[in-house]
Amino acid sequence: MRRVSPLLEHEMAQEQALLRVTAIVVSYNSAHCIPALAPGLAALPHIIVVDNGSTDSSLAAVRQHLPQARCLELGRNLGFGAANNRGWQAANTEFVLLVNPDCVLDTQSIAALVAQADTWPDAALVAPQLLDRHGHPEINYYWASTAWISRGPGADGPACVGFVCGACMLIRREAMARIGGFDEDFFLYYEDADLCLRLSRDAGALVLDPRIQVRHFSRGSVGGARPQTAEYLRGYHHIQSKFHFRLKHFGQAPTWLQRLGYIFGAGLETLLRLLVLDTRRAARSAGRCVGAIRYRARQLS
Repeated sequence: MRRVSPLLEHEMAQEQALLRVTAIVVSYNSAHCIPALAPGLAALPHIIVVDNGSTDSSLAAVRQHLPQARCLELGRNLGFGAANNRGWQAANTEFVLLVNPDCVLDTQSIAALVAQADTWPDAALVAPQLLDRHGHPEINYYWASTAWISRGPGADGPACVGFVCGACMLIRREAMARIGGFDEDFFLYYEDADLCLRLSRDAGALVLDPRIQVRHFSRGSVGGARPQTAEYLRGYHHIQSKFHFRLKHFGQAPTWLQRLGYIFGAGLETLLRLLVLDTRRAARSAGRCVGAIRYRARQLS
């Protein structure tokens, strides 16, 4: 019998690993990110792009650079968690790889995440170390604040953690189904923190491997013709989600006095940012100010 070369054997194992994964990409005016993201996903046979009502050429960019991708057009912006729910529910593979458009990764990293998931069969989620645009490690994992404050150096090998950033994570689809996916009351921000808490509680451990690295151009998906509007909405939803997370996991809705502190601080920051012509950050802090003013505690089921 003819022996298969180690290189060919490695390539065959990698191909088999990729067959078990569906990449889920949520796009919202992300056309400028797709060309850099696409090469890392090109070898994946299963890709679902969920478009949150983009008004730019996001879908055209996907069709050009990722022709094998299935596009789900929602027609309007349902939020990050809700869009990801539509994506993983439409997948039928063992794993779903949730990846932001502003990430740059390669085939080897995806296969390595699958290999780690096989090494740790009780893990619900496996994540890489994120690197910023300069190649420096981001703090994309820690123990949830409901447990204790994380301290000390970063991991130098696979480690159980309490939270990983939602920009890139490989999750067992069965684990997502067990917890019902993302809580859609979080429109943007804190949805990944809430997901991690529920996964670790009800579905299995969260494992991060710092040897697997993915470049993350944080906030790189904020672009298009109206970046100030995008920043305003980020600030607005950030404060709303922060308040909802506290209510859901700590049973504490912010008092009017606490909200007043956020309103005053964000309002002052807006004025200072405008004085130095930093319009994008001014828009973000203005969004936080208005979000704190308009916050209404949601009913918890």
